[in-house]
Formats: sequence, structure tokens, C-alpha cells
Amino acid sequence: MLKVTQAAGDRHWPMLLLVMLIAVNLRPFLTAPAPVVANIVADTAMGYSMLAMLTLLPMLLMGVGAFVAPGIQAAIGTRRGILAALALLTVGSLLRLVAPGGLSFILTAALCGVGVAFIQAAFPGIIKAKFPASVPAVTGLYSGMLMGGGAVGARLTPALVNSGFDWRTALAWLAVPAAIAFCVAFLVLSDSKASKPDKDLTGLLLRRPRTWTLMIAFGLVNSGYSSMVAWLAPYYQAHGWSNADSGNLVAIMAVSQAVSALLLPNLARRSIDRRGWLLLTLLMQATGFAGLAFLSGTLPVLWVAICGAGLGGSFSLAIVTALDHLPRPEQAGVLVSLMQGGGFLIASLGPFATSFLHGMTGSFASGWIMHLACLVVVFALYVRFSPRSYEDAIGLTFPAHASIGSA
Repeated sequence: MLKVTQAAGDRHWPMLLLVMLIAVNLRPFLTAPAPVVANIVADTAMGYSMLAMLTLLPMLLMGVGAFVAPGIQAAIGTRRGILAALALLTVGSLLRLVAPGGLSFILTAALCGVGVAFIQAAFPGIIKAKFPASVPAVTGLYSGMLMGGGAVGARLTPALVNSGFDWRTALAWLAVPAAIAFCVAFLVLSDSKASKPDKDLTGLLLRRPRTWTLMIAFGLVNSGYSSMVAWLAPYYQAHGWSNADSGNLVAIMAVSQAVSALLLPNLARRSIDRRGWLLLTLLMQATGFAGLAFLSGTLPVLWVAICGAGLGGSFSLAIVTALDHLPRPEQAGVLVSLMQGGGFLIASLGPFATSFLHGMTGSFASGWIMHLACLVVVFALYVRFSPRSYEDAIGLTFPAHASIGSA
């Protein structure tokens, strides 16, 4: 359960509300197009390579943004940065209403991706600073709402299209929750400046193999997510499913992600050693991808749900594990930013690689098999994350009063 002290309740709950409102807006723009991909193709003549850009480009920008966002945050302040990012997300969604063709539609995805990139880079550090005694719980809440937002996008768009709206209008409706989050952030966030990025710390971390291990593991897992977002609905539409039914599958995946992302960090908080839980998430993903690849017509809801649970749990636990490595919020925030930066650059290749394999084999099943192979690599990386190795792996001397993972 999420623990917030009664004495600090008045201070914590508005911020918790903001965490939820912002997080729920970070994925709908990615998940919403897939269920109506047939409508988009019919109207814009976009091919699979261009459609892959709707996920690849935002993920790529999230990766780049994780490296540059800390400097922007220090220059303009956390409040202004978050407000600007939410404004970009709102405008990007609204512009889909008037995007005339495939290229302009991809550019709206890029605009949304820029806004999300800043938020994702800034939020882990904000969580550790605002909720130092509840990092796993609040990170789980943030991750759960983030994944839950993906379910909203996947379910809302086909519902609106089947109710008579055109696909552009259906996608533009996602500007509404982003605008609400902007208004709440305007009221709740204080005007504070972040510290300038510590170039020495960044350089030190980039010279540590552990940083690259975190990047690669995070990237390979999230490449599975990006491929699922892009191609799960088209995969089952090729099997004769409707846009609503295939959209429901994406929503089931996202809901499973949300539940797992919320629950697993809380279950894992009893021990600083997260490896058992991380490996459990890999087992769930492997089961799901294997089912999608080899038994796609049998119990598809089960495969999608269990894979989604593995993806969501792995996302939130990866952030918690990276935060565990360093006791100070500003230091931990740099490590998480680097992990997300390199990780999202890797993850952005998932949809394109799956599209490429589809072109070679004629089926998205080859992509699911590729992600099974990626999980074998991640397994070998996760087993290295012993808490006893954190100080040596990072190469920083922790203060005597600091307790690794105390949050």
C-alpha cells in the first residue's frame, strides 16, 4: 500500500494527484493510432515503415530528451519545464485534427514525444525528492498510471471512430486530459530551479559498465513494449479481428501493465534485492511472447495480459533499481536519466525491426520471436544487480549515514 504520513498529507496528496494526472497522459498518443491503423492507411496511404515511425520517432526523442532534459530543467526550472512539456503534448494531440498527410501526422507524434521526453526525464528525480520514504510505492503509482493511460488511448480511439467520429477527431480528443494535467500542474507545482547537471558525475557514470548494463536491459525490455504498441492490433486485424476487438487487446495489455507496475514495486519493497522480481517479469514476458508467436489463435487475451504484466513490472522495477544505486536524489536522477536515454534509443528500434521482419516473413510472429531472444540477454544482465555490487559498480563513495535503497 502507498504510505504517506498523516502529518504531511496536505502537502503530499496534491502532488500525488499531479503524479497520476501527468503519468496518465504519457502513453495514449502512442497506443491510440494502432487500433485504427486501417483508417489511417486508407486516408494517408502510409506503409508499414512510415507507421513504425509513429512509435520509433517519439521513442527516439524520449531517449535524446533524457540526456538534454536535465540541462533544460536547470535553465528554466522544473515548473516551467513541466508546463511547457504538457503544453507541447496538448498541442501535438490537437494538431492531429488537421494533419493532412502521413508526414505531418508523424510530426505530431514527434511533438508529443518531445513533451513526454522532458517529463520522463524529470519525474524520477522529482519522486525521489518529494517522496524520499516512499520511492518504490510512488514510482509504482507513476508507472501504473502511465501504463493505464495507454489503455485509455487504445480503447477510446476505436470507440469514438465506431461512434461516428473520424480518426483524426478521435485522436485529437486526447488533448483534453493533457490540458487538465496542465491546469493542475499550474496550480500545484512550485516555482523551483533544478541543479545544473553535474558533468563530472555524468561522465563518471558513463564510464561505468553498470550504467550501460542498465541502459541495455531497459532498452531491450521496452523495445518489446514499443513493438506491442505498434503492431499488436495490426497483428490480430490480419487474423480478421475488428478495430474495436484488436484495440481491446492493446487496452488489456496496458491495464495489465498498470496493475503490475503498481503492485510489483510494493511487493518488492521488503527487500533491497530486486532481482527475483525482475526475473519474474522476464518469465511473464517470455510466456506472453511465446504464446503470441506460436499459439496466437488460442487464448490471445491470456498471452497479451501476461506479457503486459511482465512489461509493466519490469519498467517500474527498473526505475526503482536504478534509484537504489545512489542515495542522493540528484545523483540517482542522473543515473535514471542516462538509463532512460540510452534505453529509449534502443527501444525505438523495436517497431522498425519488427516491421522489417514482417516484410521478410509476412508475419509479425517473427517479431515476437525476436523479443524472446532479447529477453535471454536481459536475463543475463538482471542477475548482476546484487545490492552489494552497487557501490563498486557505480564507483561513488556513499556517506556513512546513507543507506542504499532506504527509500
